[in-house]
Amino acid sequence: MAAVSSLGPTTCRGERRGKAVVPSQKKVGISTVVAVDRRNISRALRYCEGKALYMGQIFPAFSKKKSSGAHPCLCIQTVLVGERVIHYQDADKLAGVLAYDLVQGGLVRWNSMADKSVPDPPTAVFLHGILGGRKNWGSFTRRLAQEFPMWQFLLVDLRCHGDSATMKKRGPHTVASAALDVLQLVRRLRITPRVLVGHSFGGKVVLSMIDQAAKPLARPVRVWVLDATPGKVRPGGDGEDHPGELIAFLQRMPKQVSSKQQILAALLQEGFSIDVARWVVTNLQSKKVSNTTSPEFSWVFDLDGISQMYSSYESTNLWNIVENVPRGVHVNFLKAERSLHRWALEDLQRIHAAEELASDEGAGVEMHVLEDAGHWVHADNPDGLFNILSKSFKGIRPH
Repeated sequence: MAAVSSLGPTTCRGERRGKAVVPSQKKVGISTVVAVDRRNISRALRYCEGKALYMGQIFPAFSKKKSSGAHPCLCIQTVLVGERVIHYQDADKLAGVLAYDLVQGGLVRWNSMADKSVPDPPTAVFLHGILGGRKNWGSFTRRLAQEFPMWQFLLVDLRCHGDSATMKKRGPHTVASAALDVLQLVRRLRITPRVLVGHSFGGKVVLSMIDQAAKPLARPVRVWVLDATPGKVRPGGDGEDHPGELIAFLQRMPKQVSSKQQILAALLQEGFSIDVARWVVTNLQSKKVSNTTSPEFSWVFDLDGISQMYSSYESTNLWNIVENVPRGVHVNFLKAERSLHRWALEDLQRIHAAEELASDEGAGVEMHVLEDAGHWVHADNPDGLFNILSKSFKGIRPH
C-alpha cells in the first residue's frame, strides 16, 4: 500500500479498533485509487475472503493542484484481490495482533495480503525500550523513508505497551515472548525483515528473534542493538535512571489520577530527573468520567506485565547468539558515548573478541560508538544515529 503522492512516505497504522467507511473509488487498471474526504474518515479496515488486508489510519497525500475551498484528500492505492475490496466495521477480528505503524517510502508499491507474486520491499523492524512505544521511532523512520524510498519500516508496540497493552497475551512476559510476538506479526503481514533495530530492552528482543527463528528472517539480516548488552544489565549510575525503581514506584501510584502534574510532582519528589518525569507522563491518557467535568488520566501500559518484562531483561543472557553468530547474520552493537555505566570493560572485550570470530562475509559482529549521546540515542543525537544506521539501507534491492 502506498500513497498516491511523491511528497513523502506513507504511514499505515495497525491497531485493534476503528471504523471503516466505504469511500469513493476510481478504477485504474488492476488497482483501485481510493479518495476519502478527511472530514469523514480517519480509519479503514479491509478484508478479502475473511482475511485482513489492512487496518489503520490513512495519512494525507496532497495534490500539487489546489482549488479554493477544497479539502485535502486522503489517498491510498491497493492492488485488488478478486477485483473487490470489502470494508468492515468489525475490527475485533484482529485481536491478538500487536499494534504497529508501517512507514513506507514513496516508491513502495506493495500490499502484504494481496498478490504473493509481488515481491515484498526491503523492510526494517524498529522496537522500543521498556516503558516506551512505537511512536518513539516515528519521526526517525519517516526521515529514513524519505532518504530510502524503496524501504518500509515496521514500528511495533511490544506486549504490555501502548496500543498492545489491552491485548490478552499469555505470560510469562519475557524477552523471549516479546520476540515471539514480533515474529508472529511479521509472519501475519507476510514480510521478511532485512534489518532489525532494537533500543535497550528492544535490543535484547531482536537478539532473541534471531535466536528463535530462521524464518521469516531474511539472509543476510542486519541486527542493531542500541545501548544494550547481551547479558548483565547495569541500569544506571549515580544520578541516572533506574528503570526497575521507576517501574516499582509507578506500581505504587494510583491507577487513575486527576492530572499529569500530580504524577510529575510525585516523580520529582522521589528523586527522578525532570527529563524522565516528563517522558513518563506522556504515557498517561485522558478518560472522561461520568458526572464530572474534568477528565481522569490512566496509564497506556500494563505495569504488572512490564515489571515481569524488565525482570526478564535483567536475567536473560544472549551471549551465545553473539559468540556463535548464525551464517548470514550481522550483529551491530551501538554504545552511547555518555552511557558508560551500561558498558563494563568485560562486555566490550567480549564483543571485540566476537568480532574476530565472526569473520565470514555477510555475517559478523561489529561495535559502534554514538558520540554526544546518552541512553536515549534517537533523541540525543538523531543525526549521528541516522548516519550510522544508514549503511544498512544502502544498496539493497527488492527480491
